[in-house]
Formats: sequence, structure tokens, C-alpha cells
Amino acid sequence: MNPFETRLLGNTGIKIPSLGFGGAPLGELFEKVEHLQAIETLDEAYASGIRYYDTAPWYGHGLSEHRLGNLLHQKNRHEFILSTKVGRVYRPFKGEPVLFNGSPWVGGLPFEWNFDYSAAGFERSFLDSTMRLGLNQIDLLVIHDLDRSYHGKSVSNKLQELETGMEWLKMMKNSAAIQAFGAGINDIEMIPLFLEHFELDFFLVAMPYTLLNQEPLKDIFPECERRGIGIIIGSPYASGILASGSRKESKYGYVASSEEIRKKVQSIEVICEDHGIPLKAAALQFPLAHPQVSSVIPGALRAAQVNENLEMLKIHIPLEFWLELKQTGLLHPEAPVA
Repeated sequence: MNPFETRLLGNTGIKIPSLGFGGAPLGELFEKVEHLQAIETLDEAYASGIRYYDTAPWYGHGLSEHRLGNLLHQKNRHEFILSTKVGRVYRPFKGEPVLFNGSPWVGGLPFEWNFDYSAAGFERSFLDSTMRLGLNQIDLLVIHDLDRSYHGKSVSNKLQELETGMEWLKMMKNSAAIQAFGAGINDIEMIPLFLEHFELDFFLVAMPYTLLNQEPLKDIFPECERRGIGIIIGSPYASGILASGSRKESKYGYVASSEEIRKKVQSIEVICEDHGIPLKAAALQFPLAHPQVSSVIPGALRAAQVNENLEMLKIHIPLEFWLELKQTGLLHPEAPVA
């Protein structure tokens, strides 16, 4: 696959590269990242030709946006696509910074937050992001973490709150302040709720469509196709295990992986080894075989990982490999693979 190929994002008319850069790791999700290391990683990404960058205020409580902005504000604004997210509003932590608990981020910045899906909350979040990034334009704006894992039974209340936020997003798009807006999804059951209540340009799907989970194939992706809604895949390595392999300490869904998941990955690893295919290559390339998917956005902690992601997309994977995954029940029989 060509990592620099551009694909249309649904019916937006926007073309985005098939390989992007996910900014969560630079917010220090699982480990600390020294500032110089972050700069070297981003410099390598840009020098290598990566031109789609995704971030969020949530990633390190503003740290990821700061780091990305340090790179991108120096570049020609017409050369790259940028997405960030709305849904949280931040304020300074009042205590000593060393006492700040930024969990689940192991590092990040000392800023507290609350969810806010209203028009006022979105506007505040957007303006704060532009200042952290040092940019006055954001291409794609993503509604962040409006799902049951964060809001439980109050999801319906948050969807009501979002009604004013949606009007603000439409206004921003109509005024060309943004090019498109969508929703970030960790819980696949939220997509039908969004489709029932709102018109979106795309979904950024993190976790529910990987080598380990193809649940959206049955109804959700076909409905998105019917409506012209684009799909971007976040966390193609399933938050870690499809990059690190089936080690006991591997993460899945941003937490410790279960024995069941590790056994499934072990079975996939056996077939990968038989065909001489790196697990990471299969994980990155699989989502891009779906015609509704425009881009995958793995993260990187260091420059070497940027180059590895690029190389993983360039590896040729024969059809026989995918067919064996299907024949052994490790992959949905109707999953597009070529």
C-alpha cells in the first residue's frame, strides 16, 4: 500500500492521506516522552512525508497539542490536514503541579477539565486548541468521548446538550472556519445513536475495527456508506497489542489485555509467521482495505516508530494470508481484504 495515497473522506470532498499521525502517545499515555524526543519524532514524521495529524486537548491535558503545534505552526498551512477534538473544557490546576493527578496520562500538563458538549463549550475548546497549536485554522473537528464508558446512563443527557454544540459545528463549517466535523467513537453502539439524532461528515473509530474486532461490518459501515459518512481508524494497533504482540503486559483497549485476547493474537501471529508477514503490517493494512475507510492514524513515541509505520504499509501482503485468517475464524468472512 502507498502510505501517501490520498482518499476522499466520505462525501466531504476532502482528501486525506491513507496514513496519518496519531498524537495520543505524545501526550504521555503509557510512558513519559522527553521534549527533545517528541520534537525528533514529529520532525521525522513531517520529513518522511506524513501530512495528516490528529490530536486532542485530552491527550496529555493539552501537551499533545502543544507539541504538534510546535512543529506545524512553522509549516505551510496548505501542506497538511489537522484534526483535533471538542467536548472537554480545561482550566489550570490550583495546587502544586507535582500534586496533579493526570490519570490515565502518566505525564501531561497540570490542567483540570470537565465535559461540555454545548455550543459555548465547543467554542471555548476550539479557541483554546488554536492557541495551544499556534494555528488559526483546524480542518477536521471531532466530538470526543461522548459514549457510555465515560457517561454511563447520562449519555442521553449529553446527546441533548450536544444539540447546541451541533448547531455551532454547522455554523463553523458554513463559515469555512472548519472543513468538516465528526465524532470519535470507542463504543461502536454509539454510532447508531449519532446517526439517529445528527448529521455528521465522518466517524473517527478507535478500537472497534481492527484485526481483533470487525463488528461494524454488519450494519454500521453499510449505513455510513449509504449516507456518505467517512471513516478514519484510530488505534489500528488496538492500543498496543497488535504492535507489541501477545506479551502478557500488552495493552488492549487502553488497559491490560485479557488472556482471551492474547490467545487470539497468538493465533494470528502463527499465521503471520507462516507467511512472513509482520503483525504490525497486517494490523495497519487491514482497515484500509475497507472502501469506507480513508485513513489509519497510528501513534509514535520516537522517530524509529514513524519509519516503521511507513514501512509496514509498504509491505506486500498476499491474498492467501487474509484467506487463511478467514478460514481459521480469526477474521470476519466478509471483511474486505484487497
